[in-house]
Amino acid sequence: MDHSISSRSLSRSPSPSISPFNSKRMILNPVFHKFNFDSRNFEIKPLVSRQNRPVVVAVRSSNQKVHNDGFVLEDVPHLTNFLPDLPSYPNPLKKSQAYAVVKQTFVSPEDAVAQNIVIQKDSPRGVHFRRAGPREKVYFKSDEVRACIVTCGGLCPGINTVIREIVCGLSYMYGVDEILGIEGGYRGFYSKNTLTLSPKVVNDIHKRGGTILRTSRGGHDTNKIVDNIEDRGINQVYIIGGDGTQKGAALIYKEVEKRGLQVAVAGIPKTIDNDIAVIDKSFGFDTAVEEAQRAINAAHVEVESVENGVGIVKLMGRYSGFISMYATLASRDVDCCLIPESPFYLEGPGGLFEFIERQLKENGHMVIVVAEGAGQEFVAQSMPAVDEKDASGNRLLLDIGLWLTQKIKDHFTKVQKMTINMKYIDPTYMIRAIPSNGSDNIYCTLLAHSAVHGAMAGFTGFTVGPVNSRHAYIPIARVTETQKTVKLTDRMWARLLASTNQPSFLNCSEVLHHQEKAGRKTTEVINSERTTST
Repeated sequence: MDHSISSRSLSRSPSPSISPFNSKRMILNPVFHKFNFDSRNFEIKPLVSRQNRPVVVAVRSSNQKVHNDGFVLEDVPHLTNFLPDLPSYPNPLKKSQAYAVVKQTFVSPEDAVAQNIVIQKDSPRGVHFRRAGPREKVYFKSDEVRACIVTCGGLCPGINTVIREIVCGLSYMYGVDEILGIEGGYRGFYSKNTLTLSPKVVNDIHKRGGTILRTSRGGHDTNKIVDNIEDRGINQVYIIGGDGTQKGAALIYKEVEKRGLQVAVAGIPKTIDNDIAVIDKSFGFDTAVEEAQRAINAAHVEVESVENGVGIVKLMGRYSGFISMYATLASRDVDCCLIPESPFYLEGPGGLFEFIERQLKENGHMVIVVAEGAGQEFVAQSMPAVDEKDASGNRLLLDIGLWLTQKIKDHFTKVQKMTINMKYIDPTYMIRAIPSNGSDNIYCTLLAHSAVHGAMAGFTGFTVGPVNSRHAYIPIARVTETQKTVKLTDRMWARLLASTNQPSFLNCSEVLHHQEKAGRKTTEVINSERTTST
């Protein structure tokens, strides 16, 4: 549902005087003028963003009284913030044959997307973001654009599709000819050669997994990167990567702003775990859930073919169990799902061992899905502590799958004296390496085009993503300040518990306490890792 309101459909009296605001979060002040909209009384609220451009929002009044309804716009930087004399040009899409039949080619400057779509009658309207899409004015001449694309971090289905659609979007929609691919992640800016990209070069790369530009972790040196951007004459930078990568993108933007360069920095958030805050979901997630079904189905076939078969499938999810939760709900062959957000215990009443025993007696087999970050505190107690991190600063996890497999086998063979047939499947790298499915391909196209439209319109230091199914421009800090996790008190987790009939392992008060404690701990760990990475 789109909460944007276009000024084009509003008939209003002359615009009131406008006062500038300087904060990143802008709360609309009381209304000044009235207009009629569908025979209902509305009022107009003037807002000036950090670009000193008016943002006009229609708000219904109550009995013709003026109210502050708590509308907040989280704006993104613009090149004119530090280059006020930058000229603008008509958008080439005006002459595009593809957009000739579109009813409204350009997004109105007043369009905003609501972060919270469900609100109460008297509650504030809350936080909004600029709606993504083409603008009537651009701040780059097409023949002067020299763009570059870089991919960082781990692999994820859809990276090649994003690369392809950035290249094709720049070329076909805006007539840009010079597009470079930075090879090997951030360090590729100053240590590797570049790859010249064109629609012909990227024509079929969406059919392949991985990234044609290659990737790496770490290697971020802001000054060297911006030096290289400046030396090569690059003026648009598209950065595809996770939260650590996006934080690096924010540093690049800050340095560009400090040097006063006309360089637009656009981020496309990437994580297969779907743990990026604010946006609805990350690209590659649908493909990961779909591919996880193959591993779950294989485990189910194996365990139902033997006596007392117990299958364990380990899926991705360092801090967030979204893939495991959605794969479990989609499969219907899973008896128990273990995720980082939900603690569990093995022995005693209500424990995992008791549940496994009951399932084996009733059905003769069982399938367990476990996220890689689940139960790390248990594994650490029985294995030597490993305080190592990868090049991105992420803590290396212990293998919960192998640990759980051995624990179950030992308990039932030695304690319960039962014959157990254990099957362990870890499809992690198989899932990461496949091409994206149809749903993700479409999603990647929308992300890429939103980034291209934003950069051409002069926005910078932003990331793109769907908020309540409408694509928006989001300040990078908003998607890196915290990490999205499964809420044990939400209905989706309740649906999973009802589907699997597994024990929750905690009562309601314990869930709330653990969720709060885990949230603080996760934030501390993530911030520590980001600091190390940056």
